[in-house]
Amino acid sequence: MTGGPVSGDGSRARHVECLAGGKLHRLAYREWGDPGNPRVAVCVHALTRNSRDFGPLARALGPRWRVVAPDMPGRGASDRLADPMLYQVPTYVADAITLLARLNVEEVAWVGISLGALMGMTIAAMDRTPIRRLVVSDAGPVLARAALERIAGYVGVATSFPNYDAAFAAIRAISEPFGPHSDDEWRFLVDNVLVRRPDGTWTLHYDPAIAIPFRAGLAVPGDVDLWSIFDAIRAPTLVLRGERSDLLSADTARQMTERGPKAELVTLPGVGHAPTLVPAAQIEVVRAFLESRR
Repeated sequence: MTGGPVSGDGSRARHVECLAGGKLHRLAYREWGDPGNPRVAVCVHALTRNSRDFGPLARALGPRWRVVAPDMPGRGASDRLADPMLYQVPTYVADAITLLARLNVEEVAWVGISLGALMGMTIAAMDRTPIRRLVVSDAGPVLARAALERIAGYVGVATSFPNYDAAFAAIRAISEPFGPHSDDEWRFLVDNVLVRRPDGTWTLHYDPAIAIPFRAGLAVPGDVDLWSIFDAIRAPTLVLRGERSDLLSADTARQMTERGPKAELVTLPGVGHAPTLVPAAQIEVVRAFLESRR
């Protein structure tokens, strides 16, 4: 594990070596707060996002928490994988387990958005899991196929833009389901996923090849059923559902309050897939849950 300088958002850049497909790759992550604090919140981004998204949440959690947010392989500062078929949940979970071991703590809270939420559910369902509190942002044990097809329609498709304005417009358009955000929040969310090339053009921060296994998974008909995983979770769980979400249905979210960990459910009006945990109101819901005694 190595450390780096403090960045503009107050985080420290670090990385850990992970193994996938018989080869090592670098998993980069950001860390806020006292590195010796045993009270750790691990925050994991959505499919095409990265660790920068959790800066506002980390600042809100303040000195009481050590916040750790990785860039999953192929995103942000993490290495790209030579075999694109490794861009799947088993690889991501294995990397997360390596990261958790390196943090050298007995227990963590896990905050996940979409992909990050699925990873958290998977790890929380394991025997001897270190996850003691779980926040699931707009994912669940049933994933609607129509939503997965919508996401597959844009992941890895348009990744190069002639100028910033074109890049901003494109990312803003596909991010519309995120729901209401201020102008500053939209700029934050868009800038987090863009990289300026030396020639002045812009590209996305992620490897377009992450789309290959994602689309391959759609060869299996029907919705994705993960109830066996969810039913094994025992940690107190908060589910945040966007009122207009096409991935997590209202019925599935309701069942999540009745099965497994019997989750607490908060539905966010005007929001689709997925709540970003950037607006102050969303951050406060997460903070209150993490600080609660349930």
